[in-house]
Amino acid sequence: MSEPRVLKIQVPATSANVGVGFDCLGLALDMMATFSFVPSTDGQLHIKGCEPRFCGADNLVWTSYCHTCSELGIIEELLNITIDSPIPLAGGLGSSSACIVAGIAAAYALSGVSLDRERIIQMASSLEGHPDNVAPAVLGGLVCSFSNAGRVWTQRFDVADNLRFIAIVPPYEVRTAAARRVLPAEVPITTAVWQTGRCVAMVRALETGDAELLAACAHDKLHEPYRARLIPDYEALRSAALSSGASAFVISGSGATMLAICKNEQKAAGVRRTLVTMESVSAAEGACRGLQIETLQACKTGLEILAS
Repeated sequence: MSEPRVLKIQVPATSANVGVGFDCLGLALDMMATFSFVPSTDGQLHIKGCEPRFCGADNLVWTSYCHTCSELGIIEELLNITIDSPIPLAGGLGSSSACIVAGIAAAYALSGVSLDRERIIQMASSLEGHPDNVAPAVLGGLVCSFSNAGRVWTQRFDVADNLRFIAIVPPYEVRTAAARRVLPAEVPITTAVWQTGRCVAMVRALETGDAELLAACAHDKLHEPYRARLIPDYEALRSAALSSGASAFVISGSGATMLAICKNEQKAAGVRRTLVTMESVSAAEGACRGLQIETLQACKTGLEILAS
């Protein structure tokens, strides 16, 4: 008897906003989640690799797969799904987007339908509610996205190889709903002008690896001043990262994860050392923050089908 076919799909973590690109910029990072799919042989759905509360029929990978099968006009088959993901839950690094994109891609691959990245972005945006994480998860790199007349439009940019992104993940969450509630309903036109110029400059800085431009433009006024209050360690970590060589410090998505953006590997190593030392001192004083600290690069490829 032949072994059942195994489909493996890889999806990157993503960071929305990148500071000044509120609700329009998203960045793919090389923290990769791997999803394996095998047809079930016992007539049951099996999901492994995540918390028990996510192992039922409401699992986001499974529901996204089923939704896509319906959209493609095919019948879903029961699966054994294994999730191997280092992306923290509800941390601002696109864990839900990775699951949605993987489920949609699985429906395409298992049914033999050619992968249509633009349509995947449309469907994933509909399921997630916005495109700023799912677009870079599918395309890789830096993506500017917006919706118009029911269609999601994207512009993808390569990210300079020299840049490093230190993800600082606290052990607590900032709920997206709470992060939305603290934002003002209106902003002055001067703030809109401030933001627009710096958003364009941020795209150019990330594309060229220009650390000086990055440091000049990474000063958000739309959301970070309000959301920073929801992250108890924000000010201390921001000060430590910038003083030890980071070019910019931003909140990833709605938080609580933060990104220190560094000019190169050497600068990133210095920033990481400072943050690790802070953790060690805090632990010795009985006040360990419990931070997860990861040095990452931009992911160029986005969604990948590894095997089938």
